[in-house]
Amino acid sequence: MACHPPGSGSYTVVIIPLRTGLCSLDALRFYLWVKRLKDLEREKDALCSGLEILEKARLWYLQRLQGNGARQDNTDARTGVGSFHGGAAEARSCLLRHRIQRVNGALGSVMSEPNVTGGNNPSPRDAVEDSDLRWHNTVLTQEVSDKNRRISSLELEKDALVEKLDELQAP
Repeated sequence: MACHPPGSGSYTVVIIPLRTGLCSLDALRFYLWVKRLKDLEREKDALCSGLEILEKARLWYLQRLQGNGARQDNTDARTGVGSFHGGAAEARSCLLRHRIQRVNGALGSVMSEPNVTGGNNPSPRDAVEDSDLRWHNTVLTQEVSDKNRRISSLELEKDALVEKLDELQAP
């Protein structure tokens, strides 16, 4: 990539003598032209930095997908089923999913052009609130799943105890 990292280059304005001095219309046009070029250079540097970040993110996503596929294949091969076990690993996976969803949402909001779509995009505050709600929903869903597993386990224990009680009372 042939971009300069931000802050690496300096922007130098070269003053060319104009025929009628600094107060002329030509001098003003030249100044505005140079200012516009400087702004365009800064925008180009920012866009190049963004491209580099996006490329790193793309590579990170690809590595995560490959690693995820390999782990899934290993789990399927060991258990014969695509189930996932482990509380700490499950919590870490949940947190990682949340972070990925937040990044994806942020990238989506950056990529949408508010002036093209008519301003129907949510404000940054709404996006953060939406992200927080999604996170809370994920956490609550996880808690409900844990409680359901616990209830199932207790019901199995209850059935086993009722069975033992029936055996003790039967003779």
